[in-house]
Amino acid sequence: MRLKDKIIKKEITIGIIGLGYVGLPLAVRFASAGFDVTGIDTDEGKVTKVNEGKSYIPDVKKEEIKRLVSQGKLRATIDYDALGNLDVIIICVPTPLRKTKDPDISYIVRAVREIGKYLRKGHIVVLESTTYPGTTRELVLPELESSGLKVGKDFFLAFSPERVDPGNSRYNIKNTPKVVGGITPECTEIVKTLYSQAIDEVIPVSSSEVAEMAKLLENTFRATNIALVNEMAIMSGKLGVDVGEAIDAASTKPFGFMPFYPGPGSGGPCIPIDPHYLSWKLRTLNYNPRFIQLAEEINSSMPSYAVEKISQVLNKSRKSINGSRILILGVAYKKNVGDIREAPALEVINLLLDKGADLAYNDPYVPRLNIEGKVLKSVRLEDTLLKEMDCVVIITDHSLYDFEWIVRNANLIIDTRNATRDIKDSSGKITKL
Repeated sequence: MRLKDKIIKKEITIGIIGLGYVGLPLAVRFASAGFDVTGIDTDEGKVTKVNEGKSYIPDVKKEEIKRLVSQGKLRATIDYDALGNLDVIIICVPTPLRKTKDPDISYIVRAVREIGKYLRKGHIVVLESTTYPGTTRELVLPELESSGLKVGKDFFLAFSPERVDPGNSRYNIKNTPKVVGGITPECTEIVKTLYSQAIDEVIPVSSSEVAEMAKLLENTFRATNIALVNEMAIMSGKLGVDVGEAIDAASTKPFGFMPFYPGPGSGGPCIPIDPHYLSWKLRTLNYNPRFIQLAEEINSSMPSYAVEKISQVLNKSRKSINGSRILILGVAYKKNVGDIREAPALEVINLLLDKGADLAYNDPYVPRLNIEGKVLKSVRLEDTLLKEMDCVVIITDHSLYDFEWIVRNANLIIDTRNATRDIKDSSGKITKL
């Protein structure tokens, strides 16, 4: 097939719509593999930085972007007219939730409509944005086929879920297996060939719906297990059991168990959001997805539980939250990144401020926060600061933190992430979630 030959010889051009945490690393990966790549984004700031050889995502090294831009392999634009000169178009736009927790697929709709204006024979279109099963076939396909072109013959359409894990030093786009599900077998084969040029292992599945469901299964699995261990933490607290030690003990079983750890809630652009796409779709089919709803209920209640724990610890010292000096360590949704999307720390901070806390925070990756119109700046960690605080709350266990030093200097510590698990504390100053 001529198109497959062109892919293998890297004679095709690739466009990435959306240059965020998914799109930029993907663009860099394809460009590094030898393809000419154009990124398209409505954010002029991102476009300017890419064209200047600068990175705004920690996992993408600025030296790599600068090299690719100087070689003419990578460029960015805000102009959708660029689609007319591209052979492959990969959609990596956000898919947030509305306030009603229904899917907001407006970004996908806009991208597909723009693609439709330039669709021609031989085009390859891939959706990577997380969405509900059926989106590629029911939403994207009709829009593209309205051009008169036929999928699997004139153009090729598939879904391939993103698997980006910010801050993960072991797994990246290149060595993380890639799932591909096409609208037709021909679509799957073409898109598999495409990704195989840049990614070590590509796994084809029978349909776009399977690929869409696989992504939601991955994240729903995590959401429900996080909820389970969060409830285990609550129950362990009532029973006077160290849940961290119980998890470590259970982890010694070589089969049938995978450790998850409690925290003040789930955060990020995936875990708190993606299961709702599946939940919404099933409700349209008159099915009540009870596991997903229960997991969301438990995880969303954890910030309040954390604040309740803080109140209990302060009460033991004859203090209330109102007027107490409280230091939050880490506000990002996970360690070693600066991403605060859906971060549970934000809700914890909001609740503490509402209760009158004299609050400060430190996060080496997040220099500023805007909480309900109030701007907070990350304070510098010093032993004098720790000693002045009535309570230190560990929300995100960044590896840059020296927890032994923190424990030595702090008066009271609420550890919501089990970050101090290996530290011996005879003073009883550490309270686990």
